[in-house]
Amino acid sequence: MIEVFKTNVQEVEQSVMIVGKLLEHFPNSIVNFDLEDCDKILRVHAASISNHKIIELLNSHGFHCEALP
Repeated sequence: MIEVFKTNVQEVEQSVMIVGKLLEHFPNSIVNFDLEDCDKILRVHAASISNHKIIELLNSHGFHCEALP
């Protein structure tokens, strides 16, 4: 399953930190950002994904995150 999120992450360093945190919670997943996209897309590919947990994690680090349909 792949989930796509709109974020306000701007810097590569921020995205690297968030990817690391997400991989701690979802160790067998593939996580990446597309910071070139106007929505600063976060993609998470995993067998089981908790949108709530991903949004909560980004919010706890001061970032906006919302699931895209």
